[in-house]
Amino acid sequence: MVKSTHKSVNIEQGDKTLENTDKSITKNLVLGLQHLLAMYSGDILVPLLVGGALNFNAQQMTYLVSMDIFMCGIATLLQLKRTRWTGIAMPVVLGCAVEYVAPLQNIGNNFGWAYMYGGIIAAGIFIMLIAGPFAKLRRFFPPIVTGSLITLIGFTLIPVAFQNLGGGDSTAKSFGTPINLILGFTTALVIIVINIWGRGFFKQISILVGILAGTLLAIALGSVGFSPVSSANWFQLPIPFYFGVPKFEWSSIATMVLAALTCMIESTGVYYALADVTGKDLSTDDMKRGYRSEGLAAILGGVFNTFPYSTFSQNVGIVQLSGIKKLRPVYYSAGLLMVLGLIPKFGAIATLIPSSVLGGAMLVMFGMVGAQGIKMLSAVEMNNKNLLIMAVSIGLGLGVTTQPDLLQFLPAQLQTILGNGMVVGSFTVVILNILLNHTGVKEQVEEEI
Repeated sequence: MVKSTHKSVNIEQGDKTLENTDKSITKNLVLGLQHLLAMYSGDILVPLLVGGALNFNAQQMTYLVSMDIFMCGIATLLQLKRTRWTGIAMPVVLGCAVEYVAPLQNIGNNFGWAYMYGGIIAAGIFIMLIAGPFAKLRRFFPPIVTGSLITLIGFTLIPVAFQNLGGGDSTAKSFGTPINLILGFTTALVIIVINIWGRGFFKQISILVGILAGTLLAIALGSVGFSPVSSANWFQLPIPFYFGVPKFEWSSIATMVLAALTCMIESTGVYYALADVTGKDLSTDDMKRGYRSEGLAAILGGVFNTFPYSTFSQNVGIVQLSGIKKLRPVYYSAGLLMVLGLIPKFGAIATLIPSSVLGGAMLVMFGMVGAQGIKMLSAVEMNNKNLLIMAVSIGLGLGVTTQPDLLQFLPAQLQTILGNGMVVGSFTVVILNILLNHTGVKEQVEEEI
């Protein structure tokens, strides 16, 4: 269970526990690289999906991917560094959440790029304005809610891991070929073996070692092409309003605000998971700073024509697996992201990692996130009310994740919202917790079940 406090002295003590006593540049750089590789594929997937849907040409796509990676570094720094207004100061990496993909594609195709970026800026402003009131709702996020959220975050991402493990594109003829399965499961096996028998620093970088081992095996088997590196530019500066000055329209703004609310709920779960892993006391002030950082990052994303940014849940799995709970490696990761964004040719090297290799690593990482949620739920009283909350919210979240076609006859806007397992599960667990633990319905449940 995550403890909360409003005393500044405890907040300071919590921050000091996350200060890095190991000053080794090499170790922190490698640990930072591990964080980067874990989120890299998931993050560049968003610009590839959005840019492809909006028919970006090669030059536009290069800018979009490069600046997205650069802004991930900026957004991560905003969250790491505590200021008066921003920064949760926990080992968290920020990237663009997949929840934003469908809304951005819809706005871009129906209204144009300018309205898409206007919606992103408006969503960022909304997040910053609502950060304070939203953080005060933490009493509605007890362990039954946060544990269910973390479990959902991990387990709803397992299908993504398996899709990558099979090759990335489930409609391709090569999906699930023996070579993809060999690469994916070899990567997962290496990570598991290192975590069982590895010791010290070698065990802490098990994810990185597994990814490198899988990639080297892919090169040996002739499954890696180097053309992305040769065709990439050497240098790219961020340019404000690269695709045009943002424009604003109410339905585009409403769509992005709804997506932002979903990501805030997911971020809440990630904050609690990290607090549980690191042993940090998470205060309302911490939550407020965390939300504001994501709001500011979204505004900057709109200005530089990239994306809104939120916490990446897969990096919680790295913190759990590596045992490294300090901030310094994540600072290095943020710096590496900024460098890769400014030098697309170097950044293209990371695109050489086969999807199946990343899928194998994701399988372990996402599973660890889900297991962390189960650990949090183990501290919850298993009465009928809480069992019902867990059963319905997790069941609905996993259900729509695995069978999105169930909603195919609903309007497109509702499909976008209700077809997302995290959206459905998050709102379900919050609403059920309020009904069953904060209203008179709780007595009825205990009597009738």
